[in-house]
Amino acid sequence: MTSEKRRVTFGGNPVTLLGEPRAVGDKAPDFTVTDRELKSVRFYEVTALPAIISVVPSVDTGICSAQTRRFNEEAVALKDLVVLTVSMDLPFALNRFCAAEGIDHVYTFSDHREADFGMKYGFLIKELRLLARGVLLVDSQRVIRHIQVVPEIGQHPDYEAVLEAVRDIT
Repeated sequence: MTSEKRRVTFGGNPVTLLGEPRAVGDKAPDFTVTDRELKSVRFYEVTALPAIISVVPSVDTGICSAQTRRFNEEAVALKDLVVLTVSMDLPFALNRFCAAEGIDHVYTFSDHREADFGMKYGFLIKELRLLARGVLLVDSQRVIRHIQVVPEIGQHPDYEAVLEAVRDIT
């Protein structure tokens, strides 16, 4: 597996990412998160592949909510692909957000219990116990085909780059 140091800032201040950084070509590890009904679920048990994993610090912030809404809109056209959002939000907040925003094409999961996703993919911010912003594409063979860890938490990911990677595998 290839690992690399990633530089991420929050409000211009450097933060420390914990866990194992992943790269394109790595086997995507399984992880356990909490669904909106408070059940622990494993990624490979509940999610069809290929999948876009949209990673946000909290759906209760402007860019995170915009990122989730954007992928919800894109998911309509992505027939043979699952889109999910992973954050540290509690399942109650995810339920409220999805109901208020009409999020019905993206599966939302919480990493708050064990930070299993954050640690296995190198997205856990030590200083904040939040996830860094990013996007991954995992193909049907469980290989990471695209990964972006956004360098400044307050910026949007490159949506077009992940959508182009989707076109390359479908």
